[in-house]
Amino acid sequence: MQLPDFRLEKHFATWEFKAQYHLTASDAESMSLAELLAMATDEQREAFDNMWLGYTETWGAPDLREAIAATHRNITADQVLGFAGASEGIYAANNVILDTDSHAIVVTPNYQSHETLPATICEVSGVPLDADDGWSLDIDRVAASIQPNTKLVTINFPHNPTGAILSLDRYHALIDLCRHHGIYILHDEIFNGLGPTGTEHLPFIADVYERGLSLNVTSKAYGLPGLRIGWIACQDAEVLARMERMKHYLSICSSGPSERLTIIALENREQILARNCAIVDENLPKWDAFFATYRDHFEWTRPDGSCMGFPRYTGPGDVESFTKTLVEESGVFLLPSSIYRTDVGDSIADRFRLGYGRRGLDEGLAAMTAHMEKLIG
Repeated sequence: MQLPDFRLEKHFATWEFKAQYHLTASDAESMSLAELLAMATDEQREAFDNMWLGYTETWGAPDLREAIAATHRNITADQVLGFAGASEGIYAANNVILDTDSHAIVVTPNYQSHETLPATICEVSGVPLDADDGWSLDIDRVAASIQPNTKLVTINFPHNPTGAILSLDRYHALIDLCRHHGIYILHDEIFNGLGPTGTEHLPFIADVYERGLSLNVTSKAYGLPGLRIGWIACQDAEVLARMERMKHYLSICSSGPSERLTIIALENREQILARNCAIVDENLPKWDAFFATYRDHFEWTRPDGSCMGFPRYTGPGDVESFTKTLVEESGVFLLPSSIYRTDVGDSIADRFRLGYGRRGLDEGLAAMTAHMEKLIG
């Protein structure tokens, strides 16, 4: 298998730790080990302090799988498979469900691996989200893309990079469509639970569809990417078993300390998500105000959920030169839409991804404002 460069990760490798103001992060504000352990029970802290640093179970620790299942409505622990981050789960799911005679459908724009990985295996069709319809998904276009050998549809709501959430009626229409054709749905749900307070999130796909794969991770909504713990929940026992066997060629098992810490995070899920959503509540109006000031240079649509937005740049030059100059001259790091280009449809050329899930936004916005004043004046 020959994989192309991962554009987002390559771009992050250049700027993530070099730029002074990281305004494009897709994860919520992280916390320290001490802060997370302060949420633990005495028994959990003792288990963490005295744990044996040997191999762990390939499926994931039984109590971790119980904790994950508890975040679902209709999933049991034996319907959960742990991974070393979400990317391993994406890799395993595509390689287990698809073969060279298959066909897959992906929404665009999307996180690159959701397109690149199936495209290394089989034919892929893209269905674009409609910017003029709140970045929604046209179910009729999905239906028109289905072929006799279609095995997988991949979606991602809250969506990366737009923050859109599919309406519940279209979500159920997609499920009904895939059920009729016997198609699996891989739903990247890593931003579920994150957004402005009161955000209505979709039910996990594994809870409502027998061929649904719920992909999740500690990295985004929980703000704990350093743990590197992800998982897939699914009612299809055979698919889970095949992914577990593929994992033998990948990470084999997850980090024992990270599993202990993830249990603490999941058992304090409501507290952590409330903390992170409060940061979103504080930051999002600041972006609203910024774009209201510079309405001649940007078109801004408030995202439904997550901690990301995908505004259009309408100022002088193009978005590539704007974001390049912005980071090089003012230290403000944003992601241009070229990072999200697609090979299975029309790419978007005039937008950029911004983030608002971390603290410290004021300093970055001040630098971006100064840059805009220089650009205008």
